[in-house]
Amino acid sequence: MSNNELNKMIDFTGQTIAVTGGAGVLGSGIAKALLDTGANVAVLDLDKAQADAQFFNKGLEESRILTASGNVLEPESMSKALAEIIAKFGKVDALINGAGGNHPKSTTAPDKPFFDIPLEAFKFVMDLNLLGTVIPSQIFARHFADNGAGNILNISSMNAFRPLTRIPAYSAGKAAVSNFTQWLAVHLAQEYSPNIRVNAIAPGFFLTNQNRFLLTDEKTGELTARGKAIIDHTPMARFGNPEDLLGPTLWLLSPAANFVTGTIIPIDGGFSAFSGV
Repeated sequence: MSNNELNKMIDFTGQTIAVTGGAGVLGSGIAKALLDTGANVAVLDLDKAQADAQFFNKGLEESRILTASGNVLEPESMSKALAEIIAKFGKVDALINGAGGNHPKSTTAPDKPFFDIPLEAFKFVMDLNLLGTVIPSQIFARHFADNGAGNILNISSMNAFRPLTRIPAYSAGKAAVSNFTQWLAVHLAQEYSPNIRVNAIAPGFFLTNQNRFLLTDEKTGELTARGKAIIDHTPMARFGNPEDLLGPTLWLLSPAANFVTGTIIPIDGGFSAFSGV
């Protein structure tokens, strides 16, 4: 294979890729990288104003950007977003299910035992992560099935491999995302087309708006006890940066991964490989 052929594998010119949760720290980083590779990018987010602020008047090629309000828990919202994308770009080639997260009320603490977690908070987190992946996949995968090709990339978590203390709902939700990724990969390949692939990346510890002040002290910027424990168990001795997700993401979306489906790729600085001794 020539260098020219290799370079073309990460050239997404003419491809249209939708990103749910695309205005968040990780989602926006991925979306901007895809724009840099020539893709048309549809940024779907519950907060369209935040998406507009992230992507317009930033020196990006606005003709290749669409922002839309997208509630991943409402099929009608996802269907409307898909219709908007097709109206502008003609088709969709890939979906990145980037929406997800935790909720403070579903997190345990010394003064907030597991026994007292409100069921509505637990359900919210499970729904956001699992149904927030299932519902967009249902809507967009039908489009892929009609076209005979497509690509879905889910965002799981290292919590899916080994659940972390304090966040039972988030860990369970992401474990479900990993399982669903494998199921959907088999289902779509066998029932519709082997040219529809489904994979997931599993980020380790990245500083985001949701966890920043769990891992670092808001006033001093120093690591909290939890943050220090994470770094001590991460052989690369740092938190992840959004840019660390780009290589695996582009690979899984590209023709270089044409024989890869049903995988969950850890991106964790070695956390999952370290036994602690």
